[in-house]
Amino acid sequence: MDSELESLTNPAATGAAATVVLLRDGERGVEVLLAERPRDRGSFAGAWVFPGGAVDEADAAGDPLDGIEAARRAAVRETREEVGLALDADELVPFSHWTPPENAPKRLTTTFFAVRVPDGELRLAPDEVADAVWLRPVDAIDRHTAGAMTLWPPTWVTLHGLTRAASVDAALEELRNGEVKPFVAKVADGGSTILWQEDDEYVSEHKRESRDPSVPDDGPDADGNRHRLMMDRLPWIYINTLGAGF
Repeated sequence: MDSELESLTNPAATGAAATVVLLRDGERGVEVLLAERPRDRGSFAGAWVFPGGAVDEADAAGDPLDGIEAARRAAVRETREEVGLALDADELVPFSHWTPPENAPKRLTTTFFAVRVPDGELRLAPDEVADAVWLRPVDAIDRHTAGAMTLWPPTWVTLHGLTRAASVDAALEELRNGEVKPFVAKVADGGSTILWQEDDEYVSEHKRESRDPSVPDDGPDADGNRHRLMMDRLPWIYINTLGAGF
């Protein structure tokens, strides 16, 4: 599976990718489909991700390789290949665009789409998907917090943003009426924090060095605009004081 996580795995390549958040209404609320990478091989073995993968030349079909239409085609193809579901490209709702840090070995910029799961039975590609499960976003985050599920930042933040969704219709309506929000990442604090471009410290490393250590980054009296994910503890802490992104 060449998902958004693959943006960190191959030092020889850069490009674009697409990821699909499949949604359904469960008995206890909105659920998402998460797929587990094989545990016995490959980078990020055992991580749980949304279906998706790299955009190729056939997906582009004459459009820009990093454009939205190429990403749509890649999203449809990868979902069919990995979990056996046939999507209507026109129903895909793009809602975020993720750029890995500059020091990432493979910088696949990834468009995230959301869609209601279509009719059909899951058919997992055994060489790409070890398992798949439907979970409420809050339950997936709880499993991550307990150490029972490996998630990576784009997946975690997306799940966090969906925890408040009342229904699939409501979630899709909100995403459809919003912008495709960019997340341009920068690593800080030795890799334990990810900053996104709205964060005041994104371009002000001296500010991180001179900040008052007695004031925690997640405290209400912390200084400045913050858009970051703090990963030095469990549960991870997502701070977004500007409402940018989720």
